[in-house]
Amino acid sequence: MTKAEPPVIGIVDDDHAVRESLRFLLEVAGHLVETFETAADFLKSETKHLACLILDHHMPHLTGLELAERLRADGSGIPILLITGSPSQAIDARAAELGIDNVLTKPFDEEDLLDFVNTHRS
Repeated sequence: MTKAEPPVIGIVDDDHAVRESLRFLLEVAGHLVETFETAADFLKSETKHLACLILDHHMPHLTGLELAERLRADGSGIPILLITGSPSQAIDARAAELGIDNVLTKPFDEEDLLDFVNTHRS
């Protein structure tokens, strides 16, 4: 009998400090975390075991919404949390169209992020 891999939380954010602070927060809360600097890094990875994905919206080359769109086009139903420093009705509307579970505005309440992750960790 093989032991199932524990769920991993994916983070895609081009800002090193934000990426590492999110990693720290989630690891302290008992989660396993895998981080990616760019959407392209995430797409090139062979990560198949994520419980959920936290995406920064404003990233070079591919935004968080564009990455979510590619994932949905590929048939992925992974739960996604989008984080943005520039909230807008257009971002919220597109996120809803893509089935993004939640959009948080920076600065956000850590409890909101942890609630999202805890809801989708299994």
